[in-house]
Amino acid sequence: MLNFKSVRISVVTVTRNCVETVSDCLDSVEAQAYSNKEHVVIDGASWDGTVELLESRINRLAVLVSEPDKGIYDALNKGIARSTGEVVGFLHADDIYGSPDVLTWVADAFADPAVCAVYGDLQYVKKDDVSRVVRYWKSNPYSRWLLAWGWMPPHPTLYVRREWYERIGGFETRYRIAADYFSILSLFSQPGFKAVYLPQVMVKMRLGGASNRSLKNIIHKSREDYDALRRTGVGGMGALLWKNVSKLRQFFG
Repeated sequence: MLNFKSVRISVVTVTRNCVETVSDCLDSVEAQAYSNKEHVVIDGASWDGTVELLESRINRLAVLVSEPDKGIYDALNKGIARSTGEVVGFLHADDIYGSPDVLTWVADAFADPAVCAVYGDLQYVKKDDVSRVVRYWKSNPYSRWLLAWGWMPPHPTLYVRREWYERIGGFETRYRIAADYFSILSLFSQPGFKAVYLPQVMVKMRLGGASNRSLKNIIHKSREDYDALRRTGVGGMGALLWKNVSKLRQFFG
């Protein structure tokens, strides 16, 4: 078994006009106790001061790229391509880690070479007060049965061995909102894909994501989710319905 300290972890952050929150994200990565990490930032040609802020922290970043892109999933693919770690995860510009030990937990789990992915719990918090939890996404150990009924791990908490992203070709950019779900279905349905659940709050996510910003986006995301389920052969309408209904308990847990 590998010593967990030898596992290099790449944290990819995509930014675009987020000058008000990205400092918290950068500070959160820097505060991680685990040292064998790199922070890769892909900016979508921001014009609100984000680029200048990032450039002022350039000595703390392994990669900083600012250029137009074709959307968040195109930017995430750029981040994977430019990173060097054998394990890749994402921390969005509005998000912070739930503990300074998150990457240590992740590295410890990946010390087992059979482990392909690691994930944990997610808290949705107020945009202007990250101490106020609005919704708690408590996950659970993976099973193929759950996947077929609309289950998915919280994507912001997911860390995956690079070789698996290479196998599925990264994120499918034909999806505007659900490419993360499609990638999860593609990964977790693979034979021999071993995922480890860490029952800890790994990420605090500010409210306001693209998928739930409006009724139009919710409908669009549902259509994309259904297409992803059908394309991967994991499930159908029943899985889609349960996927949405099961989220209700996150507001009361």
